[in-house]
Amino acid sequence: MFQRKRSVLIFLIPGLSLLAVFYFVPFLIGLRYSLMGGAKMSSYIGAANYQSLWKNKMFLLGLKNTLALCGICAPLLWGVAFAFSLFLQSIHPKGALFRKIALTPYMAPSSAMVLIWLLIFDYGGWINHLLQAIGLNRVLWLESSALRFPVIVMFIWKNLGFCIVLFLTALQTVPQALYEYARLEGAGFLAKALKISLPQILPTAFLIFVIAWINAFRIFKEVYIIAGAYPDASAYTLQHYMNNMFARLNYPMATAAAYSFAAIVLALFAVLFALQRHAAKSMQ
Repeated sequence: MFQRKRSVLIFLIPGLSLLAVFYFVPFLIGLRYSLMGGAKMSSYIGAANYQSLWKNKMFLLGLKNTLALCGICAPLLWGVAFAFSLFLQSIHPKGALFRKIALTPYMAPSSAMVLIWLLIFDYGGWINHLLQAIGLNRVLWLESSALRFPVIVMFIWKNLGFCIVLFLTALQTVPQALYEYARLEGAGFLAKALKISLPQILPTAFLIFVIAWINAFRIFKEVYIIAGAYPDASAYTLQHYMNNMFARLNYPMATAAAYSFAAIVLALFAVLFALQRHAAKSMQ
């Protein structure tokens, strides 16, 4: 048995070596940068960069907006995907076309997708024409605090299809006899969804929730393409701050922000996994 494990390690060495070169080594170098100061980053200053960082207004603004956007986007994406999955499952096999349509935005290039949304939410775009048609004033969607709305809509639209496919795959494993029994007992659509579907696919549902959070933390790319490096304050994310510090060659502050954000993300996922274990035990 030990010999077999050693032979497997031989095949893992090339991949692990590349992982070390491109991930672990840069991680350690970045950690060193975050503890250095001076014009040439030649002096060790310890946690001074972190102390200065947590007093920086732009960093705190970016952190607040990032957590707020993630707190809105991730649960909303999960809920919408779950609802759509239940609907498509109920109209099976007629829902095959809708599944393909929903997955298309996920596969489309972000640049092309953003151009579409720029046309839709432009001051002279379709949304403002619709608002005028119903007697409302046009809105500066891309240049005001309203920027959050198109960002959230775009995030849901892009990631919805992938989550639906995962949900539908899990829902296919639920025994149909449970639904038949619930129907005979007079259970409605919502009761079957919460009492049968969700408990039966809880591990997959949790995985999709984690994926939704991971994608939400990467929302910076779309915001940057839409509004640039300095968007409205309501959409200024933590990645904007790190990108701007990197552009100014302020590597200590950029890396300190990155490691602070990583610690927050790890803490968040630790809480999510603890909640998942508690929910799994309570349903046993």
